[in-house]
Amino acid sequence: MLIKINAENPPERLIKKVVDLLKNGGIIAYPTDTYYGIGCDIMNKKAIQKIYQLKERDKNKPFSFICSSLKNISDYAKISNYAYKTMRRLLPGQYTFVLEGSKLVPKIMLTKRKTAGIRVPDNVICLAIVEALGNPVISTSATKPDGSIIPEPSLIDEFFGSRIDAVIDGGPTPNKPSSVISLIDDDPSVLREGLGDISVFN
Repeated sequence: MLIKINAENPPERLIKKVVDLLKNGGIIAYPTDTYYGIGCDIMNKKAIQKIYQLKERDKNKPFSFICSSLKNISDYAKISNYAYKTMRRLLPGQYTFVLEGSKLVPKIMLTKRKTAGIRVPDNVICLAIVEALGNPVISTSATKPDGSIIPEPSLIDEFFGSRIDAVIDGGPTPNKPSSVISLIDDDPSVLREGLGDISVFN
């Protein structure tokens, strides 16, 4: 099901429609400020497992997830003063921050070191969904099993068909990855250079 949503001003009733799907264990594809993402409610283990199958991904590689704001991140990760100041400057934006997860994060979403990748994308639709759901949403790029990106909503809908409950068409995205920055132990380290400016960490 393809749902077209205005990227500047997403109508509340359409956001509610998507959130109802997520609450019922649904899987959606949605726009971010990097790629189209595939996600579900972080608290729904069955839905998370479905996404592992969809992506043919190793269970030992947790997905990142999206929070609605910096305040929301503090519920799901341990944030030092340094990490808070750093993220406040850069979010919402094209970054994934690796932090130590809190007890609220399901174990399936944490690495062996109990860390998690967390995003607050600069995308109105995606933040509205997470805000209305009240829980973070898993974030993994809409790719084929060979890793190639599916660049637009109609093609995502075509490729996954009924294996995804809704594909949100929120217009074009850059189709490039976020920069991944570890803030563990207040020692910033660039794990992947992507769209977010990493000069602040050099």
